[in-house]
Amino acid sequence: MNKLGRKFWLALTVFSLVGQVAWVIENMYFNVFIYKMFAASPSDIAAMVTASAVAATVTTLLIGALSDKLGKRKIFISGGYILWGISIAAFALLRVDVISSVIPAAASAASVGITFVIVLDCVMTFFGSSANDACFNAWLTDSTDQTNRGAAEGINAMMPLLAILVVFGSTLGMDNSDPRAWSVFFGIMGAVVLLIGVLGFFIIKEPRLDTAGGENYFANIFYGFRPSVIKDNKTLYVSLGAFAVFGISIQIFMPYLILYYTEALRLDNYVFIMAPAVILAAVATLFYGRLYDKFGFLKTVLPALAALGVGYLLFCFFTNTALVFAASLLMMCGYLCGMAVFGALIREYTPENKAGRFQGLRIVGQVLIPGIIGPFIGQKVLANAQKVIGSDGTEAFIPNQNIFVAALVAALVILPVLIPIARLIKKEKSQ
Repeated sequence: MNKLGRKFWLALTVFSLVGQVAWVIENMYFNVFIYKMFAASPSDIAAMVTASAVAATVTTLLIGALSDKLGKRKIFISGGYILWGISIAAFALLRVDVISSVIPAAASAASVGITFVIVLDCVMTFFGSSANDACFNAWLTDSTDQTNRGAAEGINAMMPLLAILVVFGSTLGMDNSDPRAWSVFFGIMGAVVLLIGVLGFFIIKEPRLDTAGGENYFANIFYGFRPSVIKDNKTLYVSLGAFAVFGISIQIFMPYLILYYTEALRLDNYVFIMAPAVILAAVATLFYGRLYDKFGFLKTVLPALAALGVGYLLFCFFTNTALVFAASLLMMCGYLCGMAVFGALIREYTPENKAGRFQGLRIVGQVLIPGIIGPFIGQKVLANAQKVIGSDGTEAFIPNQNIFVAALVAALVILPVLIPIARLIKKEKSQ
Protein backbone atom coordinates (compact mmCIF):
# COMPACT_ATOMS: atom_id res chain seq x y z
CA MET A 1 0.00 0.00 0.00
CA ASN A 2 1.47 3.35 -1.04
CA LYS A 3 1.87 5.69 1.93
CA LEU A 4 -0.26 8.83 1.99
CA GLY A 5 1.18 10.82 4.89
CA ARG A 6 -0.16 12.04 8.23
CA LYS A 7 -1.74 15.22 6.89
CA PHE A 8 -3.77 13.21 4.39
CA TRP A 9 -5.18 10.92 7.08
CA LEU A 10 -5.89 13.89 9.37
CA ALA A 11 -7.67 15.81 6.62
CA LEU A 12 -9.60 12.71 5.55
CA THR A 13 -10.71 11.96 9.11
CA VAL A 14 -11.64 15.50 10.15
CA PHE A 15 -13.39 16.62 6.97
CA SER A 16 -15.17 13.32 6.44
CA LEU A 17 -16.41 13.19 10.03
CA VAL A 18 -17.57 16.81 10.27
CA GLY A 19 -19.09 16.67 6.79
CA GLN A 20 -21.05 13.58 7.77
CA VAL A 21 -22.14 15.26 11.02
CA ALA A 22 -23.69 17.99 8.87
CA TRP A 23 -25.33 15.41 6.60
CA VAL A 24 -26.69 13.46 9.60
CA ILE A 25 -28.27 16.68 10.86
CA GLU A 26 -29.91 17.12 7.47
CA ASN A 27 -30.85 13.50 6.74
CA MET A 28 -32.05 12.48 10.20
CA TYR A 29 -32.66 15.58 12.32
CA PHE A 30 -34.23 18.03 9.90
CA ASN A 31 -37.02 15.47 9.63
CA VAL A 32 -37.46 15.44 13.40
CA PHE A 33 -37.15 19.24 13.53
CA ILE A 34 -39.81 19.89 10.87
CA TYR A 35 -42.05 17.22 12.44
CA LYS A 36 -41.78 18.53 16.00
CA MET A 37 -41.73 22.28 15.29
CA PHE A 38 -44.14 22.54 12.35
CA ALA A 39 -46.20 19.27 12.44
CA ALA A 40 -44.91 18.18 9.00
CA SER A 41 -46.64 15.34 7.14
CA PRO A 42 -44.98 12.44 5.26
CA SER A 43 -45.48 14.39 2.02
CA ASP A 44 -43.72 17.45 3.54
CA ILE A 45 -40.76 15.30 4.59
CA ALA A 46 -40.65 13.59 1.17
CA ALA A 47 -40.73 17.00 -0.54
CA MET A 48 -37.85 18.25 1.61
CA VAL A 49 -35.69 15.17 0.90
CA THR A 50 -36.44 15.32 -2.82
CA ALA A 51 -35.70 19.06 -3.11
CA SER A 52 -32.42 18.56 -1.27
CA ALA A 53 -31.47 15.65 -3.55
CA VAL A 54 -32.09 17.75 -6.66
CA ALA A 55 -30.09 20.66 -5.20
CA ALA A 56 -27.21 18.32 -4.31
CA THR A 57 -27.09 16.85 -7.80
CA VAL A 58 -27.19 20.14 -9.69
CA THR A 59 -24.61 21.67 -7.35
CA THR A 60 -22.22 18.74 -7.63
CA LEU A 61 -22.44 18.75 -11.42
CA LEU A 62 -21.67 22.48 -11.60
CA ILE A 63 -18.99 22.75 -8.91
CA GLY A 64 -17.33 19.41 -9.67
CA ALA A 65 -16.78 20.42 -13.29
CA LEU A 66 -15.60 23.88 -12.20
CA SER A 67 -13.01 22.45 -9.79
CA ASP A 68 -11.73 20.19 -12.58
CA LYS A 69 -11.48 23.16 -14.94
CA LEU A 70 -9.57 25.28 -12.41
CA GLY A 71 -7.52 22.38 -11.10
CA LYS A 72 -8.36 23.42 -7.52
CA ARG A 73 -9.92 21.50 -4.65
CA LYS A 74 -8.79 23.17 -1.39
CA ILE A 75 -10.51 26.54 -1.84
CA PHE A 76 -13.84 24.89 -2.61
CA ILE A 77 -13.54 22.50 0.33
CA SER A 78 -12.46 24.99 2.99
CA GLY A 79 -14.54 27.93 1.75
CA GLY A 80 -17.53 25.66 1.28
CA TYR A 81 -17.34 24.31 4.82
CA ILE A 82 -17.25 27.85 6.20
CA LEU A 83 -20.44 28.81 4.31
CA TRP A 84 -21.96 25.43 5.12
CA GLY A 85 -21.53 26.12 8.82
CA ILE A 86 -23.16 29.54 8.52
CA SER A 87 -26.19 28.04 6.72
CA ILE A 88 -26.62 25.39 9.44
CA ALA A 89 -26.50 28.06 12.17
CA ALA A 90 -29.22 29.98 10.29
CA PHE A 91 -31.73 27.24 11.17
CA ALA A 92 -31.66 28.59 14.73
CA LEU A 93 -33.92 31.39 13.47
CA LEU A 94 -36.62 29.06 12.14
CA ARG A 95 -39.07 29.11 15.04
CA VAL A 96 -42.80 29.70 15.14
CA ASP A 97 -42.41 32.70 17.46
CA VAL A 98 -39.75 34.27 15.21
CA ILE A 99 -41.78 33.67 12.05
CA SER A 100 -44.91 35.11 13.67
CA SER A 101 -43.06 38.26 14.70
CA VAL A 102 -41.44 38.75 11.29
CA ILE A 103 -44.52 37.83 9.22
CA PRO A 104 -47.48 38.70 11.46
CA ALA A 105 -49.93 38.43 8.56
CA ALA A 106 -49.04 34.79 7.86
CA ALA A 107 -52.14 32.58 7.95
CA SER A 108 -50.15 29.73 9.44
CA ALA A 109 -46.69 30.14 10.91
CA ALA A 110 -46.31 26.35 10.74
CA SER A 111 -46.90 26.15 6.98
CA VAL A 112 -44.58 29.11 6.40
CA GLY A 113 -42.01 27.41 8.61
CA ILE A 114 -42.16 24.23 6.53
CA THR A 115 -41.52 26.26 3.37
CA PHE A 116 -38.62 28.10 4.99
CA VAL A 117 -37.07 24.83 6.20
CA ILE A 118 -37.21 23.32 2.70
CA VAL A 119 -35.72 26.45 1.09
CA LEU A 120 -32.95 26.83 3.66
CA ASP A 121 -32.25 23.11 3.41
CA CYS A 122 -31.59 23.59 -0.32
CA VAL A 123 -29.27 26.55 0.43
CA MET A 124 -27.39 24.47 2.99
CA THR A 125 -27.19 21.61 0.51
CA PHE A 126 -25.67 23.92 -2.11
CA PHE A 127 -22.76 24.80 0.19
CA GLY A 128 -22.42 21.28 1.56
CA SER A 129 -22.47 19.60 -1.84
CA SER A 130 -19.99 22.11 -3.24
CA ALA A 131 -17.56 21.43 -0.43
CA ASN A 132 -18.16 17.76 0.35
CA ASP A 133 -19.91 15.95 -2.48
CA ALA A 134 -18.12 17.67 -5.34
CA CYS A 135 -14.66 18.68 -4.12
CA PHE A 136 -13.84 16.68 -1.00
CA ASN A 137 -14.80 13.44 -2.75
CA ALA A 138 -12.86 14.45 -5.86
CA TRP A 139 -9.85 15.29 -3.64
CA LEU A 140 -10.10 11.84 -2.02
CA THR A 141 -10.16 10.15 -5.43
CA ASP A 142 -7.23 12.28 -6.66
CA SER A 143 -5.14 11.53 -3.56
CA THR A 144 -5.50 7.72 -3.51
CA ASP A 145 -4.70 4.84 -5.85
CA GLN A 146 -5.63 1.19 -6.23
CA THR A 147 -3.22 0.15 -3.45
CA ASN A 148 -4.80 2.28 -0.71
CA ARG A 149 -8.27 3.24 -1.93
CA GLY A 150 -10.10 0.57 0.05
CA ALA A 151 -8.32 1.55 3.28
CA ALA A 152 -9.15 5.22 2.75
CA GLU A 153 -12.73 4.41 1.80
CA GLY A 154 -13.11 2.25 4.91
CA ILE A 155 -12.39 5.33 7.04
CA ASN A 156 -14.57 7.53 4.85
CA ALA A 157 -17.46 5.06 4.98
CA MET A 158 -17.38 4.63 8.76
CA MET A 159 -17.78 8.36 9.33
CA PRO A 160 -21.57 8.48 8.82
CA LEU A 161 -21.90 6.10 11.76
CA LEU A 162 -19.48 8.04 13.94
CA ALA A 163 -21.33 11.18 12.91
CA ILE A 164 -24.60 9.64 14.08
CA LEU A 165 -22.91 8.90 17.41
CA VAL A 166 -21.62 12.48 17.69
CA VAL A 167 -25.01 13.96 16.91
CA PHE A 168 -26.82 11.51 19.20
CA GLY A 169 -24.44 12.46 21.99
CA SER A 170 -25.00 16.14 21.31
CA THR A 171 -28.77 15.72 21.58
CA LEU A 172 -28.68 13.51 24.68
CA GLY A 173 -31.15 15.02 27.11
CA MET A 174 -32.31 17.58 24.55
CA ASP A 175 -36.03 18.32 24.54
CA ASN A 176 -36.81 18.20 20.82
CA SER A 177 -40.16 19.86 21.46
CA ASP A 178 -38.41 23.00 22.76
CA PRO A 179 -37.61 25.56 20.01
CA ARG A 180 -34.82 27.08 22.10
CA ALA A 181 -33.07 23.72 22.34
CA TRP A 182 -33.04 23.47 18.54
CA SER A 183 -31.61 27.00 18.28
CA VAL A 184 -28.70 26.09 20.54
CA PHE A 185 -28.16 22.81 18.68
CA PHE A 186 -28.00 24.41 15.23
CA GLY A 187 -25.81 27.26 16.49
CA ILE A 188 -23.19 24.93 17.98
CA MET A 189 -23.15 22.53 15.02
CA GLY A 190 -22.87 25.37 12.53
CA ALA A 191 -19.90 26.82 14.41
CA VAL A 192 -18.08 23.47 14.40
CA VAL A 193 -18.46 23.05 10.62
CA LEU A 194 -17.28 26.64 10.07
CA LEU A 195 -14.14 26.16 12.20
CA ILE A 196 -13.20 22.97 10.35
CA GLY A 197 -13.42 24.92 7.11
CA VAL A 198 -10.83 27.35 8.45
CA LEU A 199 -8.60 24.44 9.53
CA GLY A 200 -8.68 23.08 5.98
CA PHE A 201 -6.57 25.94 4.67
CA PHE A 202 -3.70 24.55 6.78
CA ILE A 203 -3.98 20.76 6.47
CA ILE A 204 -5.36 19.98 3.00
CA LYS A 205 -2.71 19.30 0.37
CA GLU A 206 -3.76 20.42 -3.10
CA PRO A 207 -3.46 17.44 -5.49
CA ARG A 208 -1.63 17.89 -8.76
CA LEU A 209 -4.21 17.94 -11.53
CA ASP A 210 -3.49 17.98 -15.24
CA THR A 211 -5.79 20.65 -16.69
CA ALA A 212 -3.84 21.06 -19.94
CA GLY A 213 -5.94 20.54 -23.04
CA GLY A 214 -9.15 20.34 -21.02
CA GLU A 215 -12.52 21.02 -22.57
CA ASN A 216 -14.60 24.08 -21.80
CA TYR A 217 -16.52 24.29 -18.56
CA PHE A 218 -19.99 23.59 -19.94
CA ALA A 219 -18.74 20.54 -21.81
CA ASN A 220 -17.29 19.25 -18.53
CA ILE A 221 -20.66 19.59 -16.76
CA PHE A 222 -22.31 17.06 -19.05
CA TYR A 223 -19.20 14.99 -19.73
CA GLY A 224 -20.40 12.00 -17.74
CA PHE A 225 -23.68 11.79 -19.68
CA ARG A 226 -22.12 11.35 -23.12
CA PRO A 227 -22.89 8.00 -24.82
CA SER A 228 -19.22 7.59 -25.78
CA VAL A 229 -18.11 8.09 -22.17
CA ILE A 230 -20.71 5.61 -20.93
CA LYS A 231 -19.53 3.06 -23.52
CA ASP A 232 -15.90 3.45 -22.44
CA ASN A 233 -16.70 3.14 -18.71
CA LYS A 234 -19.34 0.39 -18.51
CA THR A 235 -18.20 -0.90 -15.13
CA LEU A 236 -18.53 2.53 -13.57
CA TYR A 237 -22.05 3.11 -14.87
CA VAL A 238 -23.42 -0.33 -14.00
CA SER A 239 -21.92 0.06 -10.52
CA LEU A 240 -23.61 3.45 -10.15
CA GLY A 241 -26.92 1.85 -11.12
CA ALA A 242 -26.56 -0.80 -8.42
CA PHE A 243 -25.47 1.89 -5.95
CA ALA A 244 -28.63 3.85 -6.77
CA VAL A 245 -30.84 0.87 -5.90
CA PHE A 246 -28.86 0.42 -2.68
CA GLY A 247 -29.50 4.08 -1.87
CA ILE A 248 -33.22 3.74 -2.61
CA SER A 249 -33.42 0.97 -0.04
CA ILE A 250 -31.76 3.20 2.57
CA GLN A 251 -33.84 6.30 1.78
CA ILE A 252 -37.13 4.44 2.17
CA PHE A 253 -36.64 4.16 5.94
CA MET A 254 -33.83 6.54 6.93
CA PRO A 255 -35.89 9.79 6.95
CA TYR A 256 -38.24 8.14 9.45
CA LEU A 257 -35.79 6.09 11.56
CA ILE A 258 -35.60 8.34 14.63
CA LEU A 259 -39.35 8.97 14.46
CA TYR A 260 -39.87 5.19 14.33
CA TYR A 261 -37.79 4.76 17.49
CA THR A 262 -39.46 7.58 19.40
CA GLU A 263 -43.04 7.56 18.13
CA ALA A 264 -43.73 3.92 17.16
CA LEU A 265 -41.53 2.06 19.65
CA ARG A 266 -41.70 4.80 22.33
CA LEU A 267 -37.97 4.43 22.91
CA ASP A 268 -37.08 7.76 24.48
CA ASN A 269 -33.69 6.23 25.35
CA TYR A 270 -33.00 5.20 21.75
CA VAL A 271 -29.57 6.87 21.97
CA PHE A 272 -28.46 4.15 24.41
CA ILE A 273 -29.58 1.52 21.91
CA MET A 274 -28.08 3.19 18.87
CA ALA A 275 -24.77 4.29 20.40
CA PRO A 276 -23.33 0.77 20.99
CA ALA A 277 -24.66 -0.34 17.59
CA VAL A 278 -23.02 2.64 15.92
CA ILE A 279 -19.66 2.06 17.65
CA LEU A 280 -19.55 -1.62 16.72
CA ALA A 281 -20.65 -0.95 13.15
CA ALA A 282 -18.05 1.83 12.79
CA VAL A 283 -15.27 -0.50 13.90
CA ALA A 284 -16.49 -3.17 11.47
CA THR A 285 -16.56 -0.67 8.61
CA LEU A 286 -13.05 0.58 9.41
CA PHE A 287 -11.62 -2.87 8.72
CA TYR A 288 -14.10 -3.88 6.04
CA GLY A 289 -12.73 -1.41 3.51
CA ARG A 290 -9.38 -3.23 3.66
CA LEU A 291 -11.12 -6.48 2.72
CA TYR A 292 -12.18 -4.85 -0.56
CA ASP A 293 -8.50 -4.24 -1.39
CA LYS A 294 -7.78 -7.92 -0.71
CA PHE A 295 -10.84 -9.82 -1.96
CA GLY A 296 -12.50 -7.50 -4.47
CA PHE A 297 -16.08 -6.38 -5.00
CA LEU A 298 -18.32 -9.46 -5.14
CA LYS A 299 -16.87 -11.21 -2.08
CA THR A 300 -17.31 -8.10 0.05
CA VAL A 301 -20.63 -6.71 -1.17
CA LEU A 302 -22.62 -9.92 -0.57
CA PRO A 303 -21.96 -10.12 3.22
CA ALA A 304 -22.81 -6.42 3.52
CA LEU A 305 -26.14 -6.91 1.75
CA ALA A 306 -26.86 -10.02 3.86
CA ALA A 307 -26.34 -8.06 7.10
CA LEU A 308 -28.56 -5.26 5.81
CA GLY A 309 -31.33 -7.71 4.87
CA VAL A 310 -31.28 -9.54 8.21
CA GLY A 311 -31.43 -6.18 9.99
CA TYR A 312 -34.52 -5.25 7.99
CA LEU A 313 -36.17 -8.58 8.84
CA LEU A 314 -35.61 -8.09 12.55
CA PHE A 315 -37.13 -4.61 12.34
CA CYS A 316 -40.14 -6.07 10.49
CA PHE A 317 -41.02 -8.69 13.09
CA PHE A 318 -39.73 -7.56 16.48
CA THR A 319 -40.16 -4.58 18.78
CA ASN A 320 -38.45 -5.61 22.02
CA THR A 321 -35.34 -3.67 22.96
CA ALA A 322 -32.75 -6.45 22.56
CA LEU A 323 -33.86 -7.38 19.06
CA VAL A 324 -34.23 -3.74 18.03
CA PHE A 325 -30.59 -3.31 19.06
CA ALA A 326 -29.60 -6.35 16.97
CA ALA A 327 -31.61 -5.01 14.03
CA SER A 328 -29.95 -1.61 14.36
CA LEU A 329 -26.46 -3.13 14.52
CA LEU A 330 -26.92 -5.36 11.48
CA MET A 331 -28.65 -2.65 9.48
CA MET A 332 -25.91 -0.13 10.26
CA CYS A 333 -23.13 -2.65 9.49
CA GLY A 334 -24.73 -3.59 6.18
CA TYR A 335 -25.40 0.03 5.27
CA LEU A 336 -21.91 1.38 5.97
CA CYS A 337 -19.95 -1.65 4.75
CA GLY A 338 -22.01 -1.55 1.57
CA MET A 339 -21.21 2.15 1.20
CA ALA A 340 -17.50 1.38 1.62
CA VAL A 341 -17.54 -1.33 -1.04
CA PHE A 342 -19.55 0.64 -3.60
CA GLY A 343 -17.55 3.79 -2.86
CA ALA A 344 -14.20 2.07 -3.41
CA LEU A 345 -15.46 0.40 -6.59
CA ILE A 346 -16.69 3.69 -8.06
CA ARG A 347 -13.44 5.50 -7.19
CA GLU A 348 -11.42 2.67 -8.73
CA TYR A 349 -13.18 3.03 -12.09
CA THR A 350 -13.37 6.84 -12.16
CA PRO A 351 -11.11 8.09 -15.03
CA GLU A 352 -7.91 9.79 -13.85
CA ASN A 353 -7.82 13.63 -13.75
CA LYS A 354 -11.61 13.72 -14.26
CA ALA A 355 -12.83 13.01 -10.75
CA GLY A 356 -14.54 16.40 -10.38
CA ARG A 357 -16.77 16.08 -13.42
CA PHE A 358 -17.74 12.53 -12.38
CA GLN A 359 -18.82 13.55 -8.86
CA GLY A 360 -22.10 14.91 -10.24
CA LEU A 361 -22.72 11.55 -11.86
CA ARG A 362 -21.94 9.83 -8.56
CA ILE A 363 -24.45 12.07 -6.79
CA VAL A 364 -27.09 11.16 -9.38
CA GLY A 365 -26.68 7.53 -8.31
CA GLN A 366 -26.02 8.11 -4.62
CA VAL A 367 -28.36 11.03 -3.84
CA LEU A 368 -30.72 12.15 -6.63
CA ILE A 369 -32.32 8.85 -7.66
CA PRO A 370 -32.52 7.50 -4.08
CA GLY A 371 -33.63 10.92 -2.79
CA ILE A 372 -36.57 11.00 -5.18
CA ILE A 373 -37.66 7.37 -5.33
CA GLY A 374 -36.88 6.30 -1.74
CA PRO A 375 -38.95 8.95 0.11
CA PHE A 376 -41.75 8.56 -2.46
CA ILE A 377 -41.96 4.85 -1.63
CA GLY A 378 -41.74 5.64 2.08
CA GLN A 379 -44.54 8.17 1.76
CA LYS A 380 -46.74 5.63 -0.05
CA VAL A 381 -46.21 2.82 2.46
CA LEU A 382 -47.01 5.25 5.29
CA ALA A 383 -50.11 6.64 3.59
CA ASN A 384 -52.39 4.76 6.01
CA ALA A 385 -50.14 5.10 9.05
CA GLN A 386 -51.78 5.67 12.42
CA LYS A 387 -52.54 9.32 13.19
CA VAL A 388 -52.46 11.01 16.58
CA ILE A 389 -53.65 14.44 17.73
CA GLY A 390 -51.10 16.46 19.67
CA SER A 391 -51.79 18.67 22.68
CA ASP A 392 -51.81 21.70 20.36
CA GLY A 393 -54.50 20.13 18.17
CA THR A 394 -52.20 19.28 15.24
CA GLU A 395 -52.33 15.85 13.63
CA ALA A 396 -49.17 13.73 13.35
CA PHE A 397 -48.44 10.31 11.85
CA ILE A 398 -46.65 7.36 13.47
CA PRO A 399 -44.18 5.50 11.21
CA ASN A 400 -44.67 1.73 11.11
CA GLN A 401 -42.74 -1.40 10.08
CA ASN A 402 -43.89 -1.20 6.47
CA ILE A 403 -40.91 1.05 5.69
CA PHE A 404 -38.54 -1.83 6.47
CA VAL A 405 -40.54 -4.29 4.36
CA ALA A 406 -40.30 -1.93 1.39
CA ALA A 407 -36.58 -1.34 2.06
CA LEU A 408 -35.94 -5.10 2.06
CA VAL A 409 -37.70 -5.53 -1.29
CA ALA A 410 -35.56 -2.75 -2.77
CA ALA A 411 -32.37 -4.35 -1.43
CA LEU A 412 -33.25 -7.68 -3.08
CA VAL A 413 -33.44 -5.93 -6.46
CA ILE A 414 -29.67 -5.33 -6.26
CA LEU A 415 -28.76 -9.03 -6.36
CA PRO A 416 -29.34 -9.69 -10.11
CA VAL A 417 -27.10 -6.72 -10.98
CA LEU A 418 -24.06 -8.03 -9.10
CA ILE A 419 -23.14 -10.76 -11.60
CA PRO A 420 -22.86 -8.35 -14.59
CA ILE A 421 -20.68 -6.06 -12.45
CA ALA A 422 -18.40 -8.96 -11.50
CA ARG A 423 -18.09 -10.01 -15.16
CA LEU A 424 -17.23 -6.47 -16.26
CA ILE A 425 -14.57 -6.19 -13.56
CA LYS A 426 -13.06 -9.53 -14.60
CA LYS A 427 -13.06 -8.46 -18.25
CA GLU A 428 -11.36 -5.13 -17.53
CA LYS A 429 -8.68 -6.72 -15.34
CA SER A 430 -7.89 -9.27 -18.04
CA GLN A 431 -7.29 -6.56 -20.66
